[in-house]
Amino acid sequence: MSNKTYMENIDKGDITRIVALMAFAGTLIVYVETMIVPAIPVFITFFNTTYNNVSWILTAYLITGTVAAGIFGKLGDVFGKRKVFLILSLIYAISVSMGGFATSLDELIAIRIIQGIGFGMYPLAYAIINDVVPRSRLALAQGLMSATFAVGAGMALVIGAYITEAYSWQWSYHAIAPVAFALFILSYFFLKDNTAPAKEKIDFAGVAIMASGLVMLIFGLSEGNTYGWLSPLILFSFIFSIAAFYAFIKYELASRYAFIDMHLLKRRNILIANFVGLLTMAGMYFLFFTVPTLLQDPAPSGFGKSIFTSGLIMLPATILAMVFAPVAARVTDARGPKISILIGLSVSFIAFILLILDRSTILDIIEAATVLGTGFSFVLVGIINLLLISTPKSKSGEATGMNTVFRELGMTIAPALGGTYETMYSVRVIIGLIPYRFNGLPFIPITYGFPSATAYNFTYITGIIFLLFAVLLTTLIVEKKGDNNENV
Repeated sequence: MSNKTYMENIDKGDITRIVALMAFAGTLIVYVETMIVPAIPVFITFFNTTYNNVSWILTAYLITGTVAAGIFGKLGDVFGKRKVFLILSLIYAISVSMGGFATSLDELIAIRIIQGIGFGMYPLAYAIINDVVPRSRLALAQGLMSATFAVGAGMALVIGAYITEAYSWQWSYHAIAPVAFALFILSYFFLKDNTAPAKEKIDFAGVAIMASGLVMLIFGLSEGNTYGWLSPLILFSFIFSIAAFYAFIKYELASRYAFIDMHLLKRRNILIANFVGLLTMAGMYFLFFTVPTLLQDPAPSGFGKSIFTSGLIMLPATILAMVFAPVAARVTDARGPKISILIGLSVSFIAFILLILDRSTILDIIEAATVLGTGFSFVLVGIINLLLISTPKSKSGEATGMNTVFRELGMTIAPALGGTYETMYSVRVIIGLIPYRFNGLPFIPITYGFPSATAYNFTYITGIIFLLFAVLLTTLIVEKKGDNNENV
């Protein structure tokens, strides 16, 4: 059956429902991932463990999510995007429903590993939108999908944080589980696929090599602060990942049924879209990694706000990011993705400069975060648009999966470097008193190390450096008019 015949099965109403459904999926994925972050201190108390152990709740999801993004985008091209999306949405719904019943940290980590598999829906959603939406409306649909990052994060920081504080972390899972099953049901009835599966053979050896390299790289980046960057385990993980990626590239170039088409990375715009995505996501997370800490840590290190209040403070940033996503789409349509990306990066620069110059009040934090959220909308819409108009539609799942891997790596790099700065530069803060007479004092102060102003400054300066590299790469983009998916 030809692709033209597939296209005739989808009308305008179907397109609207599919775009809305993919946006719903993106919002849900980001919500579930973000609602965990404010609850980290709660997990430490509930499971009577340490931060280093609890951090595996995030690391486990990040590892499987990154691998899933790289694998299932390609599998969508091979077996059909609808079929793969339905399988992932069901796995995701079941794993989310299990989250609230975990009785130990090990159980919760295992559940989070399964949830990470569901993250493969995210690149598939972009690829499905690229398949069904006409070129004239594509940027707007991509803008709507990009806005789900802000919408999901904003809802989680407020609603998720409120449920955790008012009820329990278990109820944050119980409350969202029916929504996850609703995604599967709606996808089953309304999701259509308008492209014929490629029916290629799967290069399982290539999958295994790529997955092992990603696992070791993300483990090293995530756990470097815990074990020490020069520890044998972390050094081994980096050396192993480099060797695995080298072997993967050599193997894929020689393979008849390559899992990842290395020739895609030879296309200038695709390569730039991937690395700008990595640098931009790292830059964004340099701010979003530190702002909750800055808001919740006690004075003089922070503002001493609660989890819920911190979420409310960050809400304007997510709202503006959502509002400006359609604006970014219109700019991308009118002027091209290159201009959209440059506008977003320029606006993001302002956010970091504002934080370096003055972050003494809550209003300063809101202003900087809001500016960054606005800039991020332009960058993400531009990157996705550049990637997909430069990629043959038959390989859209593969390309978006690859791009998601790059962006996930950026999201991993930022907390790793930020955590290093916070460890190196800290200030002791009195967090309690022990009644005890010692040398005439009626008590002994309890102190704890929190990030100092120097730690935050180094983090934001590093963010600026990453954005500078992103600007340099963006200037190398070559735009071509018209729908030229096969040749850009």
